[in-house]
Amino acid sequence: MSRAQTPPMGDRERTMSRAMVEAIAWEMERNEEVFVMGEDVADYGGIFDSTQGLLEQFGHDRIMDVPISETAFIGAAVGAAQQGMRPIAELMFTDFFGVCMDQIYNQMAKNTYMSGGAFNVPMVLMTAVGGTYNDAAQHSQTLYGTFAHLPGMKVVVPSTAYDAKGLMHSAIRDDDPVVYMFHKRLMGIGWMPAPAGPKTGVPEEDYTIPFGEADVKRTGEDATVVTLGLHVHRALEAAETLAGDGIDTEVVDLRTLVPLDTETVLESVRKTGRLVVVDEDYRSFGVTGEIVARVAEEALGDLEAVQRVAVPDVPIPYSRPLEDEVIPGVEDIEAAVRATQ
Repeated sequence: MSRAQTPPMGDRERTMSRAMVEAIAWEMERNEEVFVMGEDVADYGGIFDSTQGLLEQFGHDRIMDVPISETAFIGAAVGAAQQGMRPIAELMFTDFFGVCMDQIYNQMAKNTYMSGGAFNVPMVLMTAVGGTYNDAAQHSQTLYGTFAHLPGMKVVVPSTAYDAKGLMHSAIRDDDPVVYMFHKRLMGIGWMPAPAGPKTGVPEEDYTIPFGEADVKRTGEDATVVTLGLHVHRALEAAETLAGDGIDTEVVDLRTLVPLDTETVLESVRKTGRLVVVDEDYRSFGVTGEIVARVAEEALGDLEAVQRVAVPDVPIPYSRPLEDEVIPGVEDIEAAVRATQ
């Protein structure tokens, strides 16, 4: 089990967006086959600062703005990867996956298998997820579960700057396609303030975080909260309030969905006996159900209580009060943990 990772005190603090850019720049300097393509990734620097400053460093030949045709540029990235390059293709919003789903699922995810292993598809599909800023039903979904459900792709969801950099290094170096899903609210951009937690110490040198290793961001004895992305920070906030009432909550950050670190979850549940799974994806047929099912299969005798906290099966509303109602908040997590006691 990985414990909460505290970088050395001398490390520089970085926002999650800066940590991601540092990793991309380091890999581009190391390997000329790495390049970035997507909508507004060059001159604009990515609408969520995911590529800020890379154009000045590497030029338009390697940081490429593309037309608004997701099918075309994701397909181009797949082809480039199959020819030995290592593209990073940014799908501006994960909601747009429907436009180019054939390229993602029938090409990117399957071509290594379909070729009998004759070639790999070493590419990163980087995409923004999540709501909480009133951008309505077509720009606010999370959809972790959709990508994790489809075999052939690794799925990465960082929650801190430290994790974001290490996971990006791992993603670019991986020989399989990786879907790197970053939450807009965690990026640290000026017009969308992040909570305090995502900005962490980040080593200047390169480092990797292995896929399939969850991180226990807070240890506890009375309940296990399993979550990822933005809701790691909401769970940690809830845990502090619960501690005031004598409820000691453990918070497990999955960090990657594919591969999934089931063992860390099981170890925690065997200790606490109580499981709360929190997700910003839809409740039905998603991550919350998968985690509960795996625990039930392997540790049913240790499980005393279960709660799921997720988005109800409705489109994300534009209205701020309605959006706040459907996206799980700190109070929802607190209530779910109390219900297990």
